[in-house]
Amino acid sequence: MRVKSYDEGETIFREGDDALWFHFVLGGRVKIVKAAAAGRDVILEIFGPGDPVGAIAAYEERAFPAAAVALEASTLLSVPRQEFFGLLAANPVLARGLLLGLTRRMIELTRKLAERSSRVEYRAARLFLTLADRVGCKEGAGVRIPMPLSRQEIADMVGMTQETAIRIMSRWNKDQVLITDDDGFLIPDRLRLESIPPED
Repeated sequence: MRVKSYDEGETIFREGDDALWFHFVLGGRVKIVKAAAAGRDVILEIFGPGDPVGAIAAYEERAFPAAAVALEASTLLSVPRQEFFGLLAANPVLARGLLLGLTRRMIELTRKLAERSSRVEYRAARLFLTLADRVGCKEGAGVRIPMPLSRQEIADMVGMTQETAIRIMSRWNKDQVLITDDDGFLIPDRLRLESIPPED
């Protein structure tokens, strides 16, 4: 078992690496990145404290299908897969917790796939509503998302161009739908994001 800290932008594991360890985020944020066509990367998921990273690949003892990169300074607990299986066998509560987390991830992935045919503004709204539910904290009448993301990272997560992300985020900022600052994002009224339709 090991605890290791990673600087922002540092790679935790690469796509194609053997999944010999179960990784868990103790602090910080980790993004899962998949190389796509035309040299672009796609951010598949962002994990935070308590989340397992690459657990399915480690469970099946196959190569990681995507890379894990520290989105900010992060600390991870890593357990060799055989030792982890021993922990699961001795601690049914741990096994149930892992299963619950993986089930939640599968539900989110299914929802994201279903939304791919929706307009990009709706997908962007769903991204920030999901982040608000997962890591948001109340601030006045609104919700703060303490996770600075670049316009390119938003574009990669939603499946749109950086130019489209810049345009949408600028308009939302101007209209006070979603306010961007150095610390992340503020949703003054989540009903305005929830009311964005999936189709024109």
